[in-house]
Amino acid sequence: MKPQLLKVSTGPAQSFSVRRDVVPYMNNKWHYHPEIELIHLKKGVGTQFIGDSIKSFKSGDVILVGPHLAHYWRFDDIYFSEQSKTTADVRVAHFSENFWGDQFLNLPENKAIKTLLENSKRGLQINGKVKTQVSELLEQMLVAEGTPRILLLLEALTLIANCNQTVKLSSIGFKQDYDETENNRINAIYDYTLENFRRKIHLEEISNVAVISPNSFCRYFKSKTKKTYSRFVTEIRVGHACKLLMENKLNMKQLCYESGFNNLASFHKYFKVTTGKSPMNYQKEFMSGANQ
Repeated sequence: MKPQLLKVSTGPAQSFSVRRDVVPYMNNKWHYHPEIELIHLKKGVGTQFIGDSIKSFKSGDVILVGPHLAHYWRFDDIYFSEQSKTTADVRVAHFSENFWGDQFLNLPENKAIKTLLENSKRGLQINGKVKTQVSELLEQMLVAEGTPRILLLLEALTLIANCNQTVKLSSIGFKQDYDETENNRINAIYDYTLENFRRKIHLEEISNVAVISPNSFCRYFKSKTKKTYSRFVTEIRVGHACKLLMENKLNMKQLCYESGFNNLASFHKYFKVTTGKSPMNYQKEFMSGANQ
């Protein structure tokens, strides 16, 4: 993909940035930055893109995104409706890998944190009780000043580093291409697909969005994303289905068609190929975890 470089600003008396966002369009684009990002999506649902990983996100998620790893949280359409009262609420910290000095991570006591930051280059989802603990520490960082602010970040990273309930998101072979001249084109493809994935998107129409010929589109898209456009659409549909399964408001047939699949057989097939689980098992595991 061709993400945009985002400039992260810090205050004159701060070595790293911590902020609260309550609008869903804050940095609502495919982007990257040299800083590591620790984010708590306290309130909000939508589709999450990290490297070549596509999945739904939900309220309560905590993610660690490594330096130069492209990402994008696309909140659901309801957050952008003028009539809707649905609001987002996010806490996010950005820090440079060496903001505490060149030698800090090489100290033997910091081996676990150094390994964690290396693993963050694929994106990490934090689960279990550590997720709650880290979200509370981010909340404290918002108002902390001076040395305690740094200690809170260190505590959060130490908890994650010693946690065995993290999931790597982007594939190990994912490599990012940062030619910024393609930003508008790839973002147009993303946005159009997210708006229309519930129906069949014809090659001619998505080629028109990209302003290239149909014969060139498939080759272009795979060269930029390392996946076919049909796989990309399928992953978005499965991600949407995951969100609907977690909400548990529709029966399986309704959920299938609402996610853009034409029949239950293809829905079950592609859901299992993408997630490794059947839709029913995915829902049972989620419900079991939510009730713990």
